Amino acid sequence: MSLIARFNDAMAALKAYAHHPDPRVATANFFALLVASNQPFYPLYVYWTVGPEIGPTAWTFLSTPFFLAVPALSRWNTLVGRAMLPVAGIANTLLSAKVFGVASGVEIFLVPCAVLALLIFRPHERWIAAFPLAGVCFLAYFVLHGAYGAPFHLYSEAQYAALLRLNMMSAGGLTAFTALSFSTLLAEAEAAGSGKAAGGGIARD
Repeated sequence: MSLIARFNDAMAALKAYAHHPDPRVATANFFALLVASNQPFYPLYVYWTVGPEIGPTAWTFLSTPFFLAVPALSRWNTLVGRAMLPVAGIANTLLSAKVFGVASGVEIFLVPCAVLALLIFRPHERWIAAFPLAGVCFLAYFVLHGAYGAPFHLYSEAQYAALLRLNMMSAGGLTAFTALSFSTLLAEAEAAGSGKAAGGGIARD
């Protein structure tokens, strides 16, 4: 089997693993696998932008199994599966803040975690999942910022500036992609509603 064929098979398997009949759940699954697939490249990003001291990045891999488990959990319970996405993200962010120090700006990842928590749950699920998880993001920053103690590795001022830029760009890109994905999901729902209305009078939920 050729390398291209194997790659296509792997992509098909990942797509099947992330698939779910509920578009909101499928989107959460996709984001979980996206983050997990990007984590192996984070040491390279740090190497290229910060320097050769990439040892501390190994700690970020502790969260990878939890991101990978999101689609499997969603098949068992969609609420638990979706909740695992921001939970894994929050845990990874807090651990990274301890590992790298708050000067790295890694706490900015609490923003996309909060945004995801507010978007992946339906209105009737907000008080049991969305609001508490988003609240944890804000509470973690206000309570833990400056209270992590000494980081596992101290970088120079220039290296921390580079880490800050890297994390700001990564978190900003993830937040923007989250907004774009859910905007597309909303547009598809509106198009489907318009189709129902045109085909059968007033569309009802």
